[in-house]
Amino acid sequence: MAKTEKKNKWTKILIWGASFIVIVIIGLLVYLNSITYSPSNQAELAFQNDNQVKVTEVKDGYKFEPQTGKVIEPNIIFYPGGLVEPESYSPFARELAQRGHRVYIAEMPLNLAIFGQNKADSFLEEHPDESFVIGGHSLGGSFAARYASEHSEKLKGVFFLASYADEGGSIKSTDLSVLQITGTADGVLNKEAWESAKTNLPDDTLYVSVEGGNHGQFGSYGKQKGDNDPAIEEAQQLKQVVDAVEEWSTALNSKR
Repeated sequence: MAKTEKKNKWTKILIWGASFIVIVIIGLLVYLNSITYSPSNQAELAFQNDNQVKVTEVKDGYKFEPQTGKVIEPNIIFYPGGLVEPESYSPFARELAQRGHRVYIAEMPLNLAIFGQNKADSFLEEHPDESFVIGGHSLGGSFAARYASEHSEKLKGVFFLASYADEGGSIKSTDLSVLQITGTADGVLNKEAWESAKTNLPDDTLYVSVEGGNHGQFGSYGKQKGDNDPAIEEAQQLKQVVDAVEEWSTALNSKR
């Protein structure tokens, strides 16, 4: 076979190979988009500016902060659940901002925190002289813990919403305060894994249970596949979660 023919053969193979890879990537992106949870109408409304809360797009995500008054520390960094768009947690962030807190919601690549573990870096850099806590929902909580385990000196605490710290995110030996919130009607959280993962948390971890709360209502994006029907309204679950996070974080601030 002539050299020109061999070159043309390998060129065709490379073109077909590249085309196949592109098709696979496009197919994967289309699939992930089709199973990603979008914010509810309520969440989209909570994502808007008004005279109480300022919502700003920042590097790596979104910032919610009170329009007036002094910001109450610690600032709050939040990692969304897997395949959940960040705007779905706007009601949570808005409620905390209305109470005086600055809240950052990270925007993850492909809406998967596994690809954005260090998103918190840019939020911390905005206010280097202020205190921060980090947390997240489901997959987001696990990767918030991984971040915290590597940057414990920059944080005061970690909170989990229907989530847990795996071995890669163990914070048991740190001085971080930890808040764990779960719902009794959660059909998505792996309860056995959650229970065994307690060994990765400090002994003084604070546990809060939301009676009748399910997995999806830690955000606002509708019912998640595999979840149970909640026994309480979304607004009721939101209030209990925000109350717990505020009380816990405010207590941390008093220990400065």
